[in-house]
Amino acid sequence: MAIAGAGAGVNELTALAATSELAPTAKRGKYVAILVLTILPFAPSVLWSQLIAQHTSWRWVGLLCGLWSFIGLVMVVIFYHPPPRVNSNGLTRRQVLARVDYVGGLLSISGVIIFIAGLLWGGYGYTWTSVHTLVPLFIGALLLVLFAIWEIKFAPYPMFPRRIGKDPRILAMTLVITFISGANFFAVILFWPTQAFNVYGHDPVGVGLRGLPIGFSILIGACVVLWLLSVFRGNNRALLIGASIMMTAGTGAMAAATRDNLPAVYGILVVAGLGIGGIVVPASIMTTIICPDDLIATVAALTLSIRVIGGAIGFTVYYNVFYAKLVPKLTAYVLQVCLLNGIYDKESITTIAELIGASLTEHILHVPGVDGNVTKWQLIISAGELAYSEAYPYVYYASIAFGCVAIIASCMLGDINKYMDDHVAVVIH
Repeated sequence: MAIAGAGAGVNELTALAATSELAPTAKRGKYVAILVLTILPFAPSVLWSQLIAQHTSWRWVGLLCGLWSFIGLVMVVIFYHPPPRVNSNGLTRRQVLARVDYVGGLLSISGVIIFIAGLLWGGYGYTWTSVHTLVPLFIGALLLVLFAIWEIKFAPYPMFPRRIGKDPRILAMTLVITFISGANFFAVILFWPTQAFNVYGHDPVGVGLRGLPIGFSILIGACVVLWLLSVFRGNNRALLIGASIMMTAGTGAMAAATRDNLPAVYGILVVAGLGIGGIVVPASIMTTIICPDDLIATVAALTLSIRVIGGAIGFTVYYNVFYAKLVPKLTAYVLQVCLLNGIYDKESITTIAELIGASLTEHILHVPGVDGNVTKWQLIISAGELAYSEAYPYVYYASIAFGCVAIIASCMLGDINKYMDDHVAVVIH
């Protein structure tokens, strides 16, 4: 997974940076919007994954992604022949490698990973006051502080050059918005599919169809805002304020989802998806517009990293909130329904709760005390769905705080209209 993630990160970064460089600044939004449309086959990813899980083994996920990546590899080898670049700095490859900020990379990556590990352990496997939680939190935070000091004071070639943004305020606010969008992006795409399964039923096709609104609305939101960015030659503040409000309102309103109002939830999902899509990629492209042309790849890497870090931290926070609310509700409801149906064995009750928590509901039929009784099984499933439906809202309540920060940051943005000229970053010699 680490190797696959590294390859995916490089591919996404290179695709965004190359497309941004090739496009005239005024049309950069349109070019990237077309690039984003290549995600279309995977917009129904929840449906694909549910069908794979139902009919075969998880190994087909790797096969599907591997075949898709192989197609991309073949197409790059056959069709992609970029023009030779003129090395204006006169640097050899060895000299270029010597300018890589290895110390900054080590401090930032290790700091983020260790800090997130502490966040994930706290309240989940260990208490917040335990050594197992506090030590990684402190070490991770210390490494990130050292990274900031290194970048500002000591790095001869800092990871983020000081001339990276022509307008520091726009760059700073855009990076804040990118971080927040990553958090809410992960909250919806990782929590809603499980909610669609745990609350509304386990039919794989039904779960897959319930995942379609969020997948397609995020894609549409990204493409529309990117296109409008070029049409309006900027006007980024209004676009991001609108997208931030939709994201906050949509994700927050998901807290109102119950087992009985699924049709209304679809509309809420569309609003949330359009808002998230309107931020998650467009904010990154705005940074490539305001940075020097020779640093487009650098700023694209910066925004991609911040989005992923925001997503990782956001998901960790949301999961801790969700877990803290789910466990007591699930314990109470499952215990009650088991006792009412003559299941008194402690081991059986514990096993049932664990199977519901792991979404392995079919196995409950074989637990002693249930013994294949479909009526008992359905009552237990219903109790589990009720527990889940009462725990998920707290995730979306937490997302409102993130969304409000994005709205404030959007209001503080400057206009990028003056940077929206028609020059092209890459000059072919």
